[in-house]
Amino acid sequence: MKITLQFLVGIALTWVFIGCAAVTVTTDYDHAANFAKYKTYALTPPHHASIMSPAGEAALRDALRAELASRGLTEVPGRKAGLDIVRHVFVQEKVSAQQWTDWGYRGSWPYSFGSYGMWTGAPVTYTDISVYGEGTLILDFVDAHTKKLVFRGVGKAVVGGAESNAAKIREAVAKIVAAYPGAH
Repeated sequence: MKITLQFLVGIALTWVFIGCAAVTVTTDYDHAANFAKYKTYALTPPHHASIMSPAGEAALRDALRAELASRGLTEVPGRKAGLDIVRHVFVQEKVSAQQWTDWGYRGSWPYSFGSYGMWTGAPVTYTDISVYGEGTLILDFVDAHTKKLVFRGVGKAVVGGAESNAAKIREAVAKIVAAYPGAH
C-alpha cells in the first residue's frame, strides 16, 4: 500500500509540473517582407467577442507594448500605423489518458536476496483520465497598407487561474516578439 501511495503521489506531482509547463510557441513570417520599414503599430480590437478575463486582456496589452517597444516599434493611432496587430484567443478542451501497471512486487523485486519466487500478486493496470483546457493565443502582424499578413506567432499553454494565465500570456508574447524578424 505504501508503494502504491508513493507512486500515486509521484503521478500527482508529475501532473502539477505538467500544468506549470512553459508556453510553447511557433512562428512564421513572409520571407519577402521588408521588416525594416515597420516602425509603428496599432493594436486592433478582436473581430469576435473576447474570451479573455480582464487580467488576461491587460497582461496581453501591457506585454505587447513593452516587448514591441524593446524592439524599437512605437504604438500609434490606427490609421498612422505600419502594422496592425490582431489577436485571436480560444480555448480547446483536451483529454489526457495516462496508464500504468503495478506488477505486484509489494516492496521488492521477486528475485532478491537469493529468492527466485514469483511476485505475490497479479499485475494491476490503472488508468487516469483528465480533462483540461488548452489556450491558444495567435498574434497576427498585418501590413496596415496592403492588408497582407507578414508575421504570425502562436502560443499554447494549459489554462489555469487568472494569475497563472496572465503569466503565461506574458511569456507567450515575449517568445513571439523575440522571434519577430524586424527591428532589434
